Amino acid sequence: MTNKKASPAFTRGSGNVFADLGLPDAEELHLKAALVVELKRLIAARDMTQTAAAKLIAMSQPDLSKLLRGQLQLASVERLMRMLTTFEQDIEITIRPRRKRGEAGRITLVPAA
Repeated sequence: MTNKKASPAFTRGSGNVFADLGLPDAEELHLKAALVVELKRLIAARDMTQTAAAKLIAMSQPDLSKLLRGQLQLASVERLMRMLTTFEQDIEITIRPRRKRGEAGRITLVPAA
């Protein structure tokens, strides 16, 4: 007698949780989330307090805390990129044709290794 449990049904995600949830502006939210993850990584790498980091990027500490906890409406993509440049990061924007013809282009963030 085999005692195998059936695997629960699942749907493979698209790679963008915001799109999978059907949220409007899913690509922008996905990009903002990726930029915030990089910002959080840089703050931790410098062993900075949120107060010191907030001062560096000209934001209040409570707002930085909210941003790092996912309140993405607190900053635009442009402002997040400016914050990253304050942490001595270069940001490159590359525009190229979409590989799959007939589909809308997409926006992705590829952090440096």
